Amino acid sequence: MGYYDQDYTNQRHKQKGNRGGWFLSALVGAILGAFLLIISLPALSRLDILPYEMDLVGEEENGLEEVDEKQPTGEPGVQQNIKVNVTSEITAAVNKVSEAVVGIVNLQQSNFWSEEALETGTGSGVVYKKGNGKAFIVTNHHVIEGASDLEVSLSDGTRVKARLLGSDVWTDLAVLEIDGEHVEKIAEFGNSDNINLGEPVIAIGNPLGLEFSGSVTQGIISGLNRTIPVDINQDGVADWNADVMQTDAAINPGNSGGALVNINGEVIGINSMKIAQEAVEGIGLSIPITSAKPIIEDLETYGEVRRPFMGVGQLKALSEISSYHRQQTLHLPSELTEGVAILEVLPNTPASQAGLKELDVIVELDGEKITSLIELRKHLYNEKSIGDSMEVTFYRNGEKQKVTVRLARETL
Repeated sequence: MGYYDQDYTNQRHKQKGNRGGWFLSALVGAILGAFLLIISLPALSRLDILPYEMDLVGEEENGLEEVDEKQPTGEPGVQQNIKVNVTSEITAAVNKVSEAVVGIVNLQQSNFWSEEALETGTGSGVVYKKGNGKAFIVTNHHVIEGASDLEVSLSDGTRVKARLLGSDVWTDLAVLEIDGEHVEKIAEFGNSDNINLGEPVIAIGNPLGLEFSGSVTQGIISGLNRTIPVDINQDGVADWNADVMQTDAAINPGNSGGALVNINGEVIGINSMKIAQEAVEGIGLSIPITSAKPIIEDLETYGEVRRPFMGVGQLKALSEISSYHRQQTLHLPSELTEGVAILEVLPNTPASQAGLKELDVIVELDGEKITSLIELRKHLYNEKSIGDSMEVTFYRNGEKQKVTVRLARETL
């Protein structure tokens, strides 16, 4: 079988005397064909013969929204209605919590003589509670650090004055208070202990300032129980290990203090930081909400985190002390290279009352080996409570000793 235009020249010569009849026949055939096509389309659609679905009654289906624009199907005179599912678990979760994620504006005075406070940074926060005419917001300590004034930017762009109730440098959390009349929606806290690797999550915040407020990024839980060294006093030595979750949802400057949300629209983390290195991509870190809750409650109620207190002022890890001073000043056995030296004992504190002195070297707490300041703080802050007794094993002038310290609450 040849192509439709084969021998086209010969056919023109043979049909030269009958050209008008051919045109009339073609016109009538086209009209009849179009008429039959229009009549048969509904029946073909109901029999699922057509490669597309026709909306014969113009009604919307549950969960589907009809798009106004109609796309051609390739058939002359026939159009197809496109239907798109515009709701999902992700959009439902975002709608549930997005209005409770606000912007935090850090205002600081430019100099001593100026009364005008200038905007020096922005971050994010989560409205988690409302009552007695007030609304409460959790954010990061580093978002509000150094502020002389604070403002909260609501989801509609309104700015209101905020009052700092308390902040905690160790956990990088802070709690603010604003007038409750400005808040209609609060976020619901979930349980970060029940999350799984690979679970979908959503980060909501204000990356790069309020110009991109309410930005939403999606990802998964990439890691659990991550331990990240934190240099709090910026002396080049880690002072604390932050226990965080890892996510690949995009977290950028300004997202700090914002919400990490699960598929149910529950806040499971407070976004805190990201690892920003040239060779690293997609490592965002979030404070688990379960460990953050007691910190938030203390900050809201007391303005500080009520932790047990020993009363040792300055500490230094043996790894930072030369071998000369370990033996000549501290009089330690040559094989002892790990522990924490006490450089100051505050008067009238649990440590002084228990008999601890300057230049004592702590090697164990409650039988648990202590090799660094971080391990000492972790044991004290995470394992002990105010009023607990703690057994301290230490070296003094080369002799190993033990005392029991009854922990108290630090008074500021």
